[in-house]
Amino acid sequence: MLNFKNPFLRKLIFCLFFFIGFPSLAQNNFPNKPVNLIVPFPPGGAADQPSRLISQALFNVWQQPAVVLTKPGAGGAIGAAFAANSPADGYTLLATNPSMIIVPEADRMFGRPTTFDINNFVPLGLLVADPIVLVVKADSPWKTYKDFVADAKAKPTEITYGSSGAYSASHIPIEMLANAANIKLKHIPFSGGGPAILAVLGGHIAATASSPSAVVNQIKSGALRALVVTGNKRLPSLPDIPTAIELGFKDAEFYLWIGLFAPAKTPDHIVQTLRHDLHKAATQDNGFIQNMTKLGATTDYRDGPEFSDFLTKDADRIKATMLKIGKVD
Repeated sequence: MLNFKNPFLRKLIFCLFFFIGFPSLAQNNFPNKPVNLIVPFPPGGAADQPSRLISQALFNVWQQPAVVLTKPGAGGAIGAAFAANSPADGYTLLATNPSMIIVPEADRMFGRPTTFDINNFVPLGLLVADPIVLVVKADSPWKTYKDFVADAKAKPTEITYGSSGAYSASHIPIEMLANAANIKLKHIPFSGGGPAILAVLGGHIAATASSPSAVVNQIKSGALRALVVTGNKRLPSLPDIPTAIELGFKDAEFYLWIGLFAPAKTPDHIVQTLRHDLHKAATQDNGFIQNMTKLGATTDYRDGPEFSDFLTKDADRIKATMLKIGKVD
């Protein structure tokens, strides 16, 4: 028989009941050291800026640094693979864009071994979902997207467009638009989105596609003309520009999104904490919200499960377009 009068035994039983009854106390100290936020692209890019803003907002929640580490290379594959193979303890997260879907799919198309896959991660939250804007030079003959489509049908493969490379976030949406409108365009790859915009301004190519923040100033100054956007609603910054969907091209929906992920085997209680704290940082931190607005980014926060649904639909659209494009070196 247990001797409950024994002081040591009473303390032991109390401690057991305490930790059995309140297991969350052993979990709520996360994070108790800096968290690494891997960005698999060069500093200053579309993924880097929102990541640095959310890192500051997370610091305000945690009082622990969220350290942005850029690991560029191979279209985002190097940084994503690094994050996927990091310890699944919540202290290494990934901030990335549609390359999460595009890179593994391209590897499979070419018969290459994949270095990571979207299933290697748990979606924590969507931060940004920018539609893409199709732009032409302001003095071009196309006043509307319908004009552009009609001319492209009359001149198959004669109208040129530039992108930041094969299967990039400017290549895929233009091919989506072309497929939806049943037109054929000529693809000219560039080393980045910036050079493609300059080529349009210089009259070397007819069109390109970009995030709104990268072209809105040239549109408002009269140097570029926006024809259509790939989102499901018009942009506040370009309210007169129709969406492809409202023009009847429902299969041309595309977003240059930025989201946060954790390695797949991260314990559930840590994932829940990360989701809760990310939601607080993204929706309640005025500094984050105001700075994102200054960037011209379309903040579209979605929690993990909703983000996961978004990714499923996005992956279906992207994979279907890549199959239509075929192998591009």
